[in-house]
Amino acid sequence: MVTLPDISPFQRRADELDAQMRSPGFYANPREAAEVSREHQRLTGLLADHAALKKAQADLVEMAAILKDGGADADLRELAEAELPGLEARAAELHAAVLKQMIPPEPSDSRNTVVEIRAGTGGEEAALFAATLTRMYHRYCESRRWTIEPMGSSVSERGGFREVSFLVRGQDVYKQLKFESGVHRVQRVPSTEANGRIHTSTVTVAVLPEAEEVDLHIDPQDLEITVQRASGPGGQGVNTTDSAVRIIHKPTGMMVFCMDGRSQIKNKASAMSVLRARLLQRKQEEEAAKYAAQRKNQIGTGDRSERVRTYNFPQGRLTDHRIGLTLYSLAQIVEGEIGPVVEALQKADLEQKLAELTGTPFDMKRAASGGGADDED
Repeated sequence: MVTLPDISPFQRRADELDAQMRSPGFYANPREAAEVSREHQRLTGLLADHAALKKAQADLVEMAAILKDGGADADLRELAEAELPGLEARAAELHAAVLKQMIPPEPSDSRNTVVEIRAGTGGEEAALFAATLTRMYHRYCESRRWTIEPMGSSVSERGGFREVSFLVRGQDVYKQLKFESGVHRVQRVPSTEANGRIHTSTVTVAVLPEAEEVDLHIDPQDLEITVQRASGPGGQGVNTTDSAVRIIHKPTGMMVFCMDGRSQIKNKASAMSVLRARLLQRKQEEEAAKYAAQRKNQIGTGDRSERVRTYNFPQGRLTDHRIGLTLYSLAQIVEGEIGPVVEALQKADLEQKLAELTGTPFDMKRAASGGGADDED
């Protein structure tokens, strides 16, 4: 069993937060008070489980002594033998729970999330697959009872998406979707292919935690905001008013265009949400780059040049190349049943964090259940 890290730093932090919560004016800043209260609650649970683990371990030592004592009462020995398996299982469960709670939570995990999907190589087939992925994510979000808010799209000639973005609201959305970032490769026979040849296309997916106003400061002087008449479907109200909004962040050159809503105000708010999310991601990536060398096998870096997954329709196979996961249930997956993939990625990420916490070796592809070969076809 892996040795637990020292509990004393967690106890000191809990004591600090306890003193902070008792100080006058603690609730003057509701947002900060809520964050401190959540951290205090998490640490309180950790310390309680750690105390329960220590008691269970002490009981195990006592039982082992009884079983080794040849002169012990027969009834007492029988009772110890009966209770030993359950106590061992309880200690192992508490040990795993304490280790998991010692991993610092990621603040972005509980945030609403912006999903951006863009057709890559493959022309119209890539755009059609972008629409397939959009439908897949929508169905998964609906199964989780999350709310989807369209933010912008560009439709291809045959009804696919050159690009599409939407906001997902709900509990732990980013925690569930963050590993979807990267290049998704599809291998299938296009409907226009007369000779039945398999084509390979790619789509990029970016999953961004929704930025809040307090996360970063955007100087209004750095924004170039223009409005124009929207085009495409949507009725007379959309096509005859200047409702489309384009925002350019001059220091970075980032541009966001939103025209889905009839209201210019709503489109501007949506465009600003996307811009904040992109700028927050940029800020986080700059910070993460400092530690990239220490996490060579990191899941879901968000690097769009990274091929993270292959969808092979002729074989009915999905392969996630980061963890070597292969599933032959592609028909169900593209209908939104991506739970097994999400769970495997989360399990591998947890195992990696536990390895870093305890300083033990880690093999990402062995960490996820159901691992398979990293198919290259």
